[in-house]
Amino acid sequence: MERSKVQSMSAGAKDLFLEYCSNSSVHGVRYFGCRERSICEKFWWVVVFVLSVGSCAMLILKTYQKWEQTPVIVSFNEKSTPVWQIPFPAVTICPQTKVKSGMMNFSKDYNDFTSMDSEEMDGFNKTDYLLTMMQLCERTFYAIVLYDSEALPNKTSNQSYASIVQEMSLPMYNMIEFCVMRSVVKFCRDIFSYTMTEEGVCASFNLLSASELLRTNSIQTVDKYLSGKHEAPQWSLEHGYSQEATLNSYPYRTLGPGYSAGLSLLLLSSNEDLDYLCRGPVQAFKVLLHTSAEYPQVSRKFVHVPMDQEVTIAVKPQMVTTTESLRSYTPERRQCFFNNERYLQFFKIYTQDNCELECLTNYTLQRCGCVKFSMMYSNGTAVCETNQIHCMLMAENDLLEMDVVNHQDQQTNFRAECNCLPACTSIQYDAEITQTDFDWLKWTQAIKIPLDNMTGLHVARLGIYFKEAQFMTSKRSELYGLTDFLANCGGLLGLCMGVSLLSLVELCYFCTVRPFSLWRKQRHEEMDAKKLKFDDVPGISLLSMSVKGD
Repeated sequence: MERSKVQSMSAGAKDLFLEYCSNSSVHGVRYFGCRERSICEKFWWVVVFVLSVGSCAMLILKTYQKWEQTPVIVSFNEKSTPVWQIPFPAVTICPQTKVKSGMMNFSKDYNDFTSMDSEEMDGFNKTDYLLTMMQLCERTFYAIVLYDSEALPNKTSNQSYASIVQEMSLPMYNMIEFCVMRSVVKFCRDIFSYTMTEEGVCASFNLLSASELLRTNSIQTVDKYLSGKHEAPQWSLEHGYSQEATLNSYPYRTLGPGYSAGLSLLLLSSNEDLDYLCRGPVQAFKVLLHTSAEYPQVSRKFVHVPMDQEVTIAVKPQMVTTTESLRSYTPERRQCFFNNERYLQFFKIYTQDNCELECLTNYTLQRCGCVKFSMMYSNGTAVCETNQIHCMLMAENDLLEMDVVNHQDQQTNFRAECNCLPACTSIQYDAEITQTDFDWLKWTQAIKIPLDNMTGLHVARLGIYFKEAQFMTSKRSELYGLTDFLANCGGLLGLCMGVSLLSLVELCYFCTVRPFSLWRKQRHEEMDAKKLKFDDVPGISLLSMSVKGD
């Protein structure tokens, strides 16, 4: 009984397969069940069909890999962007002169300090100033002069390094004069603010305030990083200026290209304040151009403005935006973060540079057990002493080398764990620099600019402006979406096997609906046969008739 049932099911499956082959729209399948074809012909068509299916599967796999790995393309936007739609670059200026000579002569005091014995060092009243100044020196000083920083003592007072730097630094009005923005003379102290950087106290223009850039509730409260009070409620990095923004909205923007539409100012330094031991042979100003939402890191990239020179910087913006259709992708697939996707401990606004600065801070803390005075840190975090300078430098170098070194030895990559992808909306300011001699003495006399104590004074002029009225914006957009993937799969299936969507529905039909229909039909036939057999029994028929008669 069971054997006959198996044979019946096998015969039914064979009939179903032959029916599918004779009615299928898939190319080549009809030859499988054709009774007029020989076994050799059927085998040949089976081989061809298998090769077609294998080729189609391989091509679809490559299409899927392309869809999975490279779904995003960066291309130029359809329209150029006028410069008034983006902020004028934030400008951070750091003087090479870190302290007035009347307060400390670093070269003399350092030589005196290194020649002292331990008892004389204890009585030296400029130890803290000297140790603080060493943290502001160029790297050549650490490599050539201060090769053994561990021999230095700790700071003697409870005063923080940051507060000593602020106490030592030159007043802003002593180094910046005659600021002109959009052909309008401005008070420099009104448009510039103090910023604490790894280069000491610098002057920043067009930078967001601490309340909008930093998470002030997570950062130590003893020393301020930013003194600016300008707020920018009508601008954000991702969405730009709002419709309510005016021409005077912060951050400042310019209306067009050219020197007269940009920013110009004078930079002053005194010959008696120059120090070549700490700051090296190039006595100048370091200038950094960055976005208003980016905390300045001057030592990484800067423009030198030498003394008695005029430097003009023609700015060419490079902006990258991301379409909203990519929000559904993971950051790893689109290779960027929207601001609400990546939380930074110390910054409210995500940029790649802000993330890398925070990453360097965390790694320095892990490696040295402390952070540099200019880094963001929470209350209770230890600040590195000057005798830990080499540890801080090694932490920075190790972090930069991790992408290469750890790729080979497969060790833990702290830099990779930071995951500092670019921001989905980013602005960079490329610079074309022109430099020439500046006869500032004759110029100031001609236009009657009053400058006090002109003996031993050095003056440089800096001009920053947009080179062109418009620029081309790059845009991240979807290169290969789900629709494109399905369209390619359909094209490959049609090319290799002549398969369409209805062909797949047809296959599902013959695998599900058709067998069930045949089973029901067979069952009804069996029930009808049993009923007919039941009616053919004479005694049962008479009994049923008598029952009906009663």
